[in-house]
Amino acid sequence: MKTQLIVVGVLALIGAYLVSGSLVIVNSGHVGVVRTLGAVQMVQLEEGFHFKKPFLDEVEEMDIRLRKAENQASAASKDLQVVSTKVAVQYSLNGPVAPLTYQKIGRRDVVESTLVNPAIMESVKSVTAQYTAEELITKRAEVKTRIQEAISEFIDATLRQKEVVGALSLANVAITDFDFSAEFNRAIEEKVRAEQEALKAKNEKLRRVTQAEAAAAERTLAADAEAYQIEVASKARADAIRREAEALKDNAALVQLRIAEQWDGRLPQVAGGNSIPLLNLDGIKAQ
Repeated sequence: MKTQLIVVGVLALIGAYLVSGSLVIVNSGHVGVVRTLGAVQMVQLEEGFHFKKPFLDEVEEMDIRLRKAENQASAASKDLQVVSTKVAVQYSLNGPVAPLTYQKIGRRDVVESTLVNPAIMESVKSVTAQYTAEELITKRAEVKTRIQEAISEFIDATLRQKEVVGALSLANVAITDFDFSAEFNRAIEEKVRAEQEALKAKNEKLRRVTQAEAAAAERTLAADAEAYQIEVASKARADAIRREAEALKDNAALVQLRIAEQWDGRLPQVAGGNSIPLLNLDGIKAQ
């Protein structure tokens, strides 16, 4: 009886081990790559509960979620400035190709270290050499696009060579940092300072020219106003003289009136014409 119980217990343990060894759970965001006696099966296991052959099958989970790979590469620009560029690449493995990717390249960390990071470094160096250090800053969006295209071409060429086309997908490429030499940074600061001073001088010159033009315009307006006033007054005076001359021409009494208005009440010292002149003795004595 005791021997039977031992045999039953051993068989139960063996059965439990076999049952547990035939069950596998693939976590969310992953696919399972099945290896039967070391040989990779080309059908992946989706997330969830699965059966496998105990002792024969091993399941390797591969993360197919979006992931960021970040790397930094130093290269010489077109004007021979040393530029250190940090690039971040967002990518994901494609589930249906995961078994072949595992067979040809390896786990995800191997894919990143042997494929994605070299693609970043090589692409950054090749693109950086096509721009000056200043253009890397002013044409940042264009540089980013060129780097992304270069990374994609590098990865596609490598995957075609390894016969694993479509193993991963690029979601986005971002340039997170440009780091230039101290000499270049100092030159940029001096250039910016010079441009600011030039702009300040230009604005000051424009202000002075504007003030001078305003003053000249003000003087012109004042002169025009004065000339207009003189012209109006001259025309009025000439018109008054003309009207008065016309009035005096045919009116002797008015002429005598104007003479009387201008007389200061003093008689002339000598008066006369063809007759005997008369002397104003009282006036002469008074003088």
